[in-house]
Amino acid sequence: MTVTVSCRATMAALRIVFGVLTLGARAFSAGIAPLKAEDVELSLEPLITGGFQLSLVKDDERTVYGHIGRTLVSTYTAVEVEGGMEVYIGAVNLTINTLYDEASDARGIKIKWNSLTPLRLEDCFDFGTKHWYGGPMQVEQKYPIEQAKQVYSPYYSKEYDNGAVVERYWLNSKGEYIYVHPQVPLFVDYNNIAPNHICFGAQISDPYSARRNHTELSYDMWLLPNVKEAHKHAIANYLGKPSGVPDYRMVQHPIWSTWAQYSRDVDRDKVLEFAQQIRAYGFNDSQLEIDDLWETCYGTLEVDERKFPNFTSLIQEVKAMGFRVTIWVHPFINNNCEPLYSEALNNGYLVLDETGKPATSWWNNNGSVPGFVDFTKPEAAQWWGKRVRNLLDTYDIDSVKFDAGESSFSPQIAVQSSDIDMQPHHIVQQYARTAASFGDMVEVRAGFRTQDLPIFVRMVDRDSIWGLNNGLSTLITTTLQMNLNGYTLVLPDMIGGNGYNLDHEQADIPTKELFIRWVQANTFLPAMQYSYVPWNFDNETVAICKKYTDLHAEYAEEIYEAMRASVAEGRPVTAPLWWLDPEDEDALLIWDEYLLGEDILVAPVLEQGATTRDIYLPTGEWWEEGDSERAHEGPTWIRDYPAPLDVLPYFVRAKQNVPDTAVAPCVVSLLVVLGVGANFIFGL
Repeated sequence: MTVTVSCRATMAALRIVFGVLTLGARAFSAGIAPLKAEDVELSLEPLITGGFQLSLVKDDERTVYGHIGRTLVSTYTAVEVEGGMEVYIGAVNLTINTLYDEASDARGIKIKWNSLTPLRLEDCFDFGTKHWYGGPMQVEQKYPIEQAKQVYSPYYSKEYDNGAVVERYWLNSKGEYIYVHPQVPLFVDYNNIAPNHICFGAQISDPYSARRNHTELSYDMWLLPNVKEAHKHAIANYLGKPSGVPDYRMVQHPIWSTWAQYSRDVDRDKVLEFAQQIRAYGFNDSQLEIDDLWETCYGTLEVDERKFPNFTSLIQEVKAMGFRVTIWVHPFINNNCEPLYSEALNNGYLVLDETGKPATSWWNNNGSVPGFVDFTKPEAAQWWGKRVRNLLDTYDIDSVKFDAGESSFSPQIAVQSSDIDMQPHHIVQQYARTAASFGDMVEVRAGFRTQDLPIFVRMVDRDSIWGLNNGLSTLITTTLQMNLNGYTLVLPDMIGGNGYNLDHEQADIPTKELFIRWVQANTFLPAMQYSYVPWNFDNETVAICKKYTDLHAEYAEEIYEAMRASVAEGRPVTAPLWWLDPEDEDALLIWDEYLLGEDILVAPVLEQGATTRDIYLPTGEWWEEGDSERAHEGPTWIRDYPAPLDVLPYFVRAKQNVPDTAVAPCVVSLLVVLGVGANFIFGL
């Protein structure tokens, strides 16, 4: 059946209802019964301004979800196709299918716009009164995200706005989620194109190549009973889970980095001084990391012997004190690093833009014009990897901190050796996978669809300030954001922040109070990383930091067990409070507390000058600091909980109240509902 209507002439929705068919033979597993449930109608109502209003109707109650095809004003033709329907609006084709996942009793909608001519496609969804999670890593990391700032811009891994991890996944408190497919040349906007809406755009514009032969906006939307079930479904079907756990000692004891403490002035004497001070003050370590600047020139991977004479003996002296040693590495070669730069360029080992030029930029240009090693070419990745391996073997270095890697560091618009529709993300993936080949002690900071890697993903640099503008509070909100994007093996940034990212009026090196509160907030996160040191302040700071560094080590096995559970089930290592009760309205909003696994609740002090705070405890019996004599029954609020400078409020859930939450990974069976119009009926 074909229906042709003018969008300008009528506001009537297409009212051709899809019948529910017997689909057992079409499912992934045999013998699945026909879908039989109460009906829900999905309707598309043409709007005079262009596109359609998308609504769901259940039990005569209509909910408007959004406005799709906003930029398209034309007549349309709707036709039946196998598994759904298609709508033709000029040169643009819209395909919609309904989906059913029997294993999770989940209902889904698959939407795909496709145009063979360059234009901007745009679908907007109402935030409504729901709370939303996921989305990109940002400088101002709000949680939930419905009040976050996101002006219409390309959605890819980039340095700007801390956008190193930008998975295309959004989840809400009603158990609904949207996953945008990786081939989409995606743009995203919150609250600007339409108030209280998230808008997805697709267009061929930087950084997406004009060599693409079509414009596609495609995504899947799923509806489940609650936010936890929805997230578990997304893990099983889109996000994936880590394939293993990182090095245990990195979890147990802190990393010590030279970066914030010494910046680029690091040399042999300062590394030795750093190691000796750590031991003199009685701190343990997982490793000592030699950060920027140890190279003769950025990209040579050759030690500057003026700063580090007899580097081999330095490494051995540090190791003799019980440290492992790691080193900072990046994917760039500055063009003043000859003859290496010319070798890389002549062999085709650098990313080129579409005009054939390798010129790019990063934070260490130093008057040069850098190139970015092209990890999408196996021969380039192998060449670079062998040089890194030679560095480690020559000096007996244990592992590597891999920095940068965001796609925006490529020359724009980059030419990558991959499907053009998967660019510009491919280089992010291949750099991370190259890094992961160096073992379980490495760290990376950029990712796109690399949640499976069994390595730490480091949070982008924090500023040494309070608050949600890249300060202390974002240690929590960003950790939650990363976990809810499937990156559960989070390496928090350095305690106290970097001090050098002076992008805010109040930014400076950390104060004593900020430093101590940072240590406390970090105590139950997966790893601790020092650079600024406690003895920069006073003996009280040293004592408090030692107390919580030791407490972290005492709970290392619990942290590692949470990581193992993430490998097995994909669940967050650092979870939001709603993970314990997805129907709890208070828990859905809490951003300044977190769970380690499912049994430890942490409520750090994040406000300057505060010595008390309100604490929300979700369902269960909770023991203050694990003490059964100080028990609280949740859900409940504890008002004005005492938290002087040396106190981190945390609670351990009574074991007898902990249910068995293990769930076998979901195997999806999709049942496609057939029909002949712009309305669908499926069980909900």
